[in-house]
Amino acid sequence: MKILVPVKRVVDYNVKVRVKSDNTGVDIANVKMSMNPFDEIAVEEAVRLKEKGLVTEVIAVSCGVAQCQETLRTAMAIGADRAILVETDVELQPLAVAKLLKALVDKEQPSLVILGKQAIDDDANQTGQMLAALADLPQATFASKVELASDKVSVTREVDGGLETLALTLPAVITTDLRLNEPRYVTLPNIMKAKKKQLDTVKPEDLGVDVAPRLKTLKVTEPAKRGAGIKVADVAALVEKLKNEAKVI
Repeated sequence: MKILVPVKRVVDYNVKVRVKSDNTGVDIANVKMSMNPFDEIAVEEAVRLKEKGLVTEVIAVSCGVAQCQETLRTAMAIGADRAILVETDVELQPLAVAKLLKALVDKEQPSLVILGKQAIDDDANQTGQMLAALADLPQATFASKVELASDKVSVTREVDGGLETLALTLPAVITTDLRLNEPRYVTLPNIMKAKKKQLDTVKPEDLGVDVAPRLKTLKVTEPAKRGAGIKVADVAALVEKLKNEAKVI
């Protein structure tokens, strides 16, 4: 059984992002980049399934600039067996990534695709669902527990009212939530081993996919600074301010 794990290179979650002076986007020059935390959870889960003897191969995939190789090496240090980089300098939007992943799914024929529910840069939460639709595969999102058995996978997912358990027939797509697992610490020996693992590079045109952006970002601004709170004497005063000042009721 083969698992495909897409990973994204994003600004490290510890870094406070800055908006460019011309408001065209986020400034990532000389900023620490790392693997998207939700994708790190996905890699960890795939490696754990392999360690249980349920999976034979874990393939990490990333789409983007050449520096994404570093992210893929991290995935292989966690335990992925090999990696594929779809290299492009074009700003990739969720639909383009989903189309690239669909092409790789057709090529590699994995039994399972596990990816983070969203990336912490755009917070889109779209790629997994779009991939499932394009590839016509069953999907389970926001997974907090995954149990694999022969040709089926049981996924416990978090919903507003509690937990929901789905049974999917393989092949399938799963997106991971925070409580699925805690990724392991990557050791130096594993980092060195990862440098020797196979990393293939392809271009979007090799996969027959058009990745031209369909959406245009008009302006990026920082959120307005939150004002200081105030105390009110009673409920009547609170209602009056909510109605006449905040205008929310």
